[in-house]
Amino acid sequence: QGHGPVWLDGVNCSGTEESLAKCPAGPWGVHACGHAEDAAVVCSGIPQSHPTELRLVNGSSPCVGRVEVLHERRWGSVCDHGWGMEEAQVVCRQLGCGPALSALGRAQFGQGHDPIWMDGVECAGTEDLLSACPAKPWGAHGCTHSEDAAVVCSGNARAA
Repeated sequence: QGHGPVWLDGVNCSGTEESLAKCPAGPWGVHACGHAEDAAVVCSGIPQSHPTELRLVNGSSPCVGRVEVLHERRWGSVCDHGWGMEEAQVVCRQLGCGPALSALGRAQFGQGHDPIWMDGVECAGTEDLLSACPAKPWGAHGCTHSEDAAVVCSGNARAA
């Protein structure tokens, strides 16, 4: 239970709002509840404050290959469901590999053997990090390694 003032009551979000402040609610600071009714959330996405490490494997250069992300100290693949140029642009940008040339699915650079960590990644294409794109919760997927995602970027990786 919280302490201090209760600021919001009767919050009624539809789920499409950009922030809690955009949800209909009672007047600020007016409430008919106590701390026994405090609300909480559990977020299942990737926290943006902790950028996900990623790499490309099985390609001819560090800027070409199957996309793998590091989670819980294990590398794993990304499912190709919805995988397109927007997601490829973000991967190439994060790796410092220049603009994306193609977004590939169907394990074009071989099938991974480690966990399938990400599925349903939906980038706008302007994000700097793959971890900033909405996706299913870690490890939640409906695919096999025959659907591993890959990218071909136009440049060479920046020096670390």
